[in-house]
Amino acid sequence: MQEMLRDGQECDVLVIGSGAGGLATAVTAAKHGLDVVVIEKEPVFGGTTAFSGGVLWVPGNRHCGVPDSRDEARRYMREETGNFYDAAAVEAYLETGPEMLDFFERETEVAFVPTLYPDYHPTVPGGVETGRSVLAAPYDTTGLGKDMARLRPPLKTITFMGMMFNSSNADIKHFFNATKSVTSFAYVARRLAAHFVEVLRYGRGTKVTSGNALAARLAKSCFDLGIPIHTSAPADELLSGPGGVTGAVVAAPSGKVTIRARKGVVLAAGGFARDLEKIRKAYPHLRRGGTHVTPVPEGNTGDGIDLGVAAGGKFDLRFANTSAWMPVSEVPSGKGRTIAFPHLLDRYKPGIIAVLKDGRRFTNESESYHDVGAALIRACEGEAETACWLVADRRALAKYGLGFAKPSPVPPQLFKRTGYLKSGKTLAELAAACGIDPAGLEATVAGYNATARQGEDPEFGRGSTAFNRYLADPENTPNPCVAPLEAGPFYAVKVVMGDLGTFDGLETTVEGQVLDRQGAAIPGLYAVGNDRASIMGGNYPGAGITLGPAMTFGYITGRHLAGAA
Repeated sequence: MQEMLRDGQECDVLVIGSGAGGLATAVTAAKHGLDVVVIEKEPVFGGTTAFSGGVLWVPGNRHCGVPDSRDEARRYMREETGNFYDAAAVEAYLETGPEMLDFFERETEVAFVPTLYPDYHPTVPGGVETGRSVLAAPYDTTGLGKDMARLRPPLKTITFMGMMFNSSNADIKHFFNATKSVTSFAYVARRLAAHFVEVLRYGRGTKVTSGNALAARLAKSCFDLGIPIHTSAPADELLSGPGGVTGAVVAAPSGKVTIRARKGVVLAAGGFARDLEKIRKAYPHLRRGGTHVTPVPEGNTGDGIDLGVAAGGKFDLRFANTSAWMPVSEVPSGKGRTIAFPHLLDRYKPGIIAVLKDGRRFTNESESYHDVGAALIRACEGEAETACWLVADRRALAKYGLGFAKPSPVPPQLFKRTGYLKSGKTLAELAAACGIDPAGLEATVAGYNATARQGEDPEFGRGSTAFNRYLADPENTPNPCVAPLEAGPFYAVKVVMGDLGTFDGLETTVEGQVLDRQGAAIPGLYAVGNDRASIMGGNYPGAGITLGPAMTFGYITGRHLAGAA
């Protein structure tokens, strides 16, 4: 059981939020001798990090395996951030990011493994085709002891019977090939058997990967240092005095308590993706009456930003893309409810295209989720609804699945029965079932197929970059992203806009001190993670550009609080 918060309790640093940014700050500050307390609004810890892919974008990291030039990384950041390029913050990030990784791997339970992720725009000057992204190593959550029950579970829609996939093409490929390969069948059987044993013993899978592993490793590092993580303990207001922010009033389970912080309060509450008032102002598709379905935790209601603004902090909606866009579909979960499914893998596969209600394609489906989301918002300008349909033929569905609809041998009828998956013997029948213009869809598929048979996509250049090809099907030649849609019946899933978190946040110094409207630092008040304005300026240059800065600037902030930087 977690210890009780006491009224009048004191510490050096109070961290509000338990995602990667907050916990990285807490661990760093504690490692440098400070007394730290973490409070979390929700009954589970891990924040959005626990739902994430667990990838960090850190140019020049020692896991790269290939040489990486800081000059080239700086050039890429300048190209990607445009008018929002912050030279001082970028320099601190590029210099400190590799140091941060080394510190956490040397001093804590946190561990990473290399990935082959290309930058999302590898053809942009300074972009690279591999090496800048690292992934949290898998973790056995039994290491958390009784606190395992307080770790946020992974997002349901991206697990298989509660089991997490390793974030690698090889792992997922075994599941796709389980009915076609003895090796893959044996691999899947072993994974499932081990998972069922874990569930019977602990009530949940204990072998976690991706962001769930990162959140667990950071939490274990906190516990090892004696840092308490108090869950179900939202901050109601900040305490201020002549010397700045001095603590917070917390709605603990036992009642409201006051916590004093001698060095500072750190806002790390995850941004405002669930703050309906803010996102209605910020999101163009909501302003015109569309739908937005986010998979981020329900607690991300902008609390940290609101606390910062109440203390005099500066917050504006500045970026053209306020959030990290994620195309999602709504999976029926019973009693009229739905769960968001993020389309992370299917869009890259051959035999799958995305069309608007007029049947037209509107973008390269194999670009990043953020780029596809931004393209969808632009394509639906002037429309009340911002939505598209992912369309696949029988062969593509059987091999790759489509959204939450699983590949063969899982029967598509399971997903058709709930209304999630639409089908038709012909493209015209499918269009009628979806509300798509039949003539438009038929014309689009005919035009696409004419060049797709040769592996070409002259309209949008699908498969033309290393990133396009990374999550595609290397067995499909000559282009791993492109194949015709010819084998009926045809299937479709409706896709609407979602996000992975917000980019706009409180303005800060490089060290994380929250700035007021006059540009002066507010003593005792800091912001990290999505409560702090993104260094990326509303763009999405590569896998892990949220968690990389969250942990790097958390490390910088923790050192600053301890007087070590």
